[in-house]
Amino acid sequence: MGQGLLCVGLTTLDVLARPIDTLPEAETTTLVEQIALVPAGTAGGTALVAARLGVRTALASAVGDDAAGGLVRAVLGEAGVDLSLLARLAGVPTSTTILAIDSNGRRPNFHALGASHRAEVNDAWRAAAGTVKFLHYAGVGGPKLDGGAGAELAASAKAAGAVVTCDLISPGRRALEELKRLLPHVDYFMPNAGEALSLSGRSSLAEAGGFFHDLGAGACVFKNGAAGSVIVDRQGETRLPAHDIAVVDTTSCGDSYCAGFIAALDRGRSLIEAARFASATAALVAKGLGTLGKLEDFDATDRFMRETPLREAAR
Repeated sequence: MGQGLLCVGLTTLDVLARPIDTLPEAETTTLVEQIALVPAGTAGGTALVAARLGVRTALASAVGDDAAGGLVRAVLGEAGVDLSLLARLAGVPTSTTILAIDSNGRRPNFHALGASHRAEVNDAWRAAAGTVKFLHYAGVGGPKLDGGAGAELAASAKAAGAVVTCDLISPGRRALEELKRLLPHVDYFMPNAGEALSLSGRSSLAEAGGFFHDLGAGACVFKNGAAGSVIVDRQGETRLPAHDIAVVDTTSCGDSYCAGFIAALDRGRSLIEAARFASATAALVAKGLGTLGKLEDFDATDRFMRETPLREAAR
């Protein structure tokens, strides 16, 4: 088995401000408490959080050759993420999202497509996929990744002994067709609960888990917001509550959950303990603004997991 984590898929720059509860109609200045600029995305955000948790991490994605791309590379590089597979595309803007975080942590947003949507598998990606312990595939919907290239990358990583995880972001109408290619090579499928129900057409997460198992997935780990998370594997269904916290910003909670899950598996934790650690990671991110929120490191997250009360278990 190889070493480290390779994150594949969407990388963005997030521009966040809070609290914004209404948009002013006139050209006036409104004071807010915080503004942050931070790398994010199903691959970029996961890579940043995983590196903070001590996982040796590389990112396979793309940014533009603009100032936003330079900022993304600078922050990720300072965090210790290996950027040798992060392409910088000439004349293309970096994928960027503006998020207006309200007082309840909700996040209406505005996204500009950019370089990340042009990312494509190359020989360097293929070589790296054969050397890692974990491959996190978060590229469903990528125009140059769908249709076989991404699935082939996951298959090669799996064949080389890697643990393959898979997450989604705003799955489109062709997502299910891509998942049919991907899931036979995925150990842990990790969409949110709404995505799982919508894509499967099932009425419960247990049924959705069975649907994705039939498509080839190993265990399904469904992220369910304030209700916690639900694991559906061959042994049945396990529901885990979320931590009882005051939410500041839910941006990147899903990406951070995936990163925490992988970081815990990397430390030898069981599936259930990894999911609990993932919930703690997401809770710490939700306590602050942006991709890292209030996250410190693995040990601090472990203490938070053991000391922070849980919400009442979802029924």
